[in-house]
Amino acid sequence: MTGGEQSLSDSKRVVIKIGSALLAHDDGRLRADWLDALARDVAALRETGAEIMIVSSGAIAVGRRLLGLARGPRNRVLRLEESQAAAAAGQVRLAHAWQDTLARYDVPVAQILLTIEDTEDRRRHLNARSTIATLLRLGVVPVINENDTVATEEIRFGDNDRLAARVAQMMGADTCVILSDIDGLYTADPGRNGDAAHVSHVEAITPEIEAMAGETAGEDGSGGMITKIEAARVALQAGCRLVITDGRESHPLDALAKGAQATWFVSQGEPQSARKRWIAGSLKPVGTIVVDDGAARALSRGNSLLPAGVTAVEGSFERGDPVVVQDGTGRELARGLVAYGSEDARRIQGRQSGEIESFLGYRGREEMIHRDDLVES
Repeated sequence: MTGGEQSLSDSKRVVIKIGSALLAHDDGRLRADWLDALARDVAALRETGAEIMIVSSGAIAVGRRLLGLARGPRNRVLRLEESQAAAAAGQVRLAHAWQDTLARYDVPVAQILLTIEDTEDRRRHLNARSTIATLLRLGVVPVINENDTVATEEIRFGDNDRLAARVAQMMGADTCVILSDIDGLYTADPGRNGDAAHVSHVEAITPEIEAMAGETAGEDGSGGMITKIEAARVALQAGCRLVITDGRESHPLDALAKGAQATWFVSQGEPQSARKRWIAGSLKPVGTIVVDDGAARALSRGNSLLPAGVTAVEGSFERGDPVVVQDGTGRELARGLVAYGSEDARRIQGRQSGEIESFLGYRGREEMIHRDDLVES
């Protein structure tokens, strides 16, 4: 996916970000007709074989209306505790809206609430990633939002553009779609400069690109083109392309698939290779797992590491920590993120995956290290 003509139709795993202004009217009422048209687009995209994740804003906008915290003539900005209360009330309404709308097209949904800590802490990252991956495997569309009810200013994403990019990074998505109130990046603010030109493709986030974004933000202090550029930077580093397109009209995904004007930020790599580089070079191992010859051969073929092939567990580590995998001679074979803490790993080493529950008292993952979390040395 480098350069050339870009199309939504070749996407395999897609994150779609939707802002509050697209989902809800100024008074907090949901735009039901628009939501239904988008649901139809989502169903059509799934029929091509793509896995879909939706990052949905709107909880606070809907919730403040339900709680009588109307914007009013002075457009009062909510205090943090009021925003959290509005999010708690609005999230229920928003989740039901997504469930009811997508159900018309036989699309099951599930709700996921995240904070920035959930994507940065390795153990939380692994748990969130595993849950979302399971939902995708079961044919469910996760509807994801920031967990505003518990997030403080210090642990908030601050806007769902960056949340969408982090989800794309975490899940190895190949495409992140930002539905906006503008059809992409311009060389200057088109509302103020009639000579502003549309930028259709961006292959690197340069100072010139950053300058085009300016510092414009939405009335609630989040959003604006600058946050979309920051989201694109995260996505590109993860091997994921990101596209900004106008979402105000009905069927925005269908329009994008048919070539609607947009700005494509084009990655030079692939999602899986970016994740492998991160595991191999950016994380310091905190333990060692020693394997037998059969497991070593399986790893060389790109398979996961199963408990049956483990002969020793060295060091103290927690689930999700990076570890080194060695053979019996001490030669490093691979590095990966382990699915069990060291204590539980020792209990199940040498055991068949079907025996895990009887030794640990719970049914964990079948793999000691899944192949997606493993990179050969």
